Amino acid sequence: MSRRTSKPTVGALPDTTVESPSVPVALTWLVWSLFAASVAALLARVRFGGAWEVPGVVAIDGLTVLLWVVVTFFSAIIHSYSRRYMAGSAHETSFFTTVFGFTVAVMGLVAADHVGLFWLLWLAMGLLMATLIGTVDGWPQARAAASVARRSFFASSALLGVALTALWWATGATTVSGIAASADSLGGPVWVVAAVALVLAAMIQSALVPFHSWLLSSMTAPTPASALMHAGFVNAGGILLIRFAPVVTVDTTLMLGIVAVGAASALLGKLLKAVQSDVKSELGCSTVGQMGFMIMQAGLGFFGAAITHLILHGFYKAYHFLSAGGQVEHTSPTERDSHETSLAGAVVVLATGLAGGAVFALLTGKGTTLSSGLLLVLFVVFTTLHAARSAVAHTALSPTARYGAVPLVFIPAITVYALVYVAISGVLSGLPIVAAPTELTALHGVVAAVFLAVYVAIETGVHERSQRLYVALLNASQPASSTVLTATEEYNEY
Repeated sequence: MSRRTSKPTVGALPDTTVESPSVPVALTWLVWSLFAASVAALLARVRFGGAWEVPGVVAIDGLTVLLWVVVTFFSAIIHSYSRRYMAGSAHETSFFTTVFGFTVAVMGLVAADHVGLFWLLWLAMGLLMATLIGTVDGWPQARAAASVARRSFFASSALLGVALTALWWATGATTVSGIAASADSLGGPVWVVAAVALVLAAMIQSALVPFHSWLLSSMTAPTPASALMHAGFVNAGGILLIRFAPVVTVDTTLMLGIVAVGAASALLGKLLKAVQSDVKSELGCSTVGQMGFMIMQAGLGFFGAAITHLILHGFYKAYHFLSAGGQVEHTSPTERDSHETSLAGAVVVLATGLAGGAVFALLTGKGTTLSSGLLLVLFVVFTTLHAARSAVAHTALSPTARYGAVPLVFIPAITVYALVYVAISGVLSGLPIVAAPTELTALHGVVAAVFLAVYVAIETGVHERSQRLYVALLNASQPASSTVLTATEEYNEY
């Protein structure tokens, strides 16, 4: 047996009762103040409307103020949470400074109208997030993870630069609003280059398959930074598509392609999640799938639904990351209840899913015509079915209580979702395009049929019976090898 010994590199936990440095305290108060100001701006926007802009530089619309509220709220929660989490860390002040800088960059991005300013803030946002991933600069794996993320974000920024340059060349406009106003004249090879580059930039930023490796390699980030990343940063892909919606909606073939890549990522994210053995990696794969759903909604032409999805997903994922430590204690393989779904349970689940889709269609008006709105409602039905089936299978109640509780919980939840969607679409009403449903084609039917077949296979556990598929999924979800911690001696926070 080896007699190897190692010198401890991590001492006792710091005393969190000592006075905090002034910078974290000041930035926490400042970001809460920004949240209050953003709420006031949103209310003023809804009440008075009008044009808020510095012509050619920034333009503040409904999307801007809505995302200001969301981003500053998440940032404020993370600042407050980090006061305890980062207490005593040698990186405390730099961490807070970077998180605040990231918040300001995102606030600037959603207000930027000049394409040069938009690109610079997009680049800054990525570099700041890479810095947060590598916060512990004395940890080799953290430096490697930051490098992996930085390369991805440089690629995304380069693609966005290509797209903006092509759009400027084609329209002569130097602003996002000017490009949107000239979108009707777009077409030909220059538009193809711009549109494909925009979609690829969005896919990388939102960690869609096959660009998900940077996200799964980012687990070296402090938990608050992971919450900010999964609740805010990955949403940038959806924001990019809605800002340039007039560009990507020029051709229905491109929109169908966006639906296809979103659907593929949604399904693969769910499969990758099934083979994870730790909480943060499971949450990371969940984000890959959820961003797929968000991009898919944009591809269907429902950009308001995509924004609604990314906001609600942000709240969900921020909560789960900040409570990830507690999840380890709450469940274990021997304690988790799992019940076989009986015929009665299957009927309840199916009825709840169909009722959820009907409620969504009734409240939003989607799916009432032969358009891509039908697919949007179909995906709402799938989501409700999955959540209801999970509740029936894993809730520790008697069968009668479980079957009765499922519709009582999920129908109101879908109602709230639909009403939030309607409200957000109202706030976004001043944008060039909020909803652009397309006519259904045979290819839409093929995508829907494949999605349905794979979804049913996953729900029935077909993928669990193939060792080859299990290994393939496990390999596809591996982070970059240089980011994996193999010995605790390699980690030194202090």
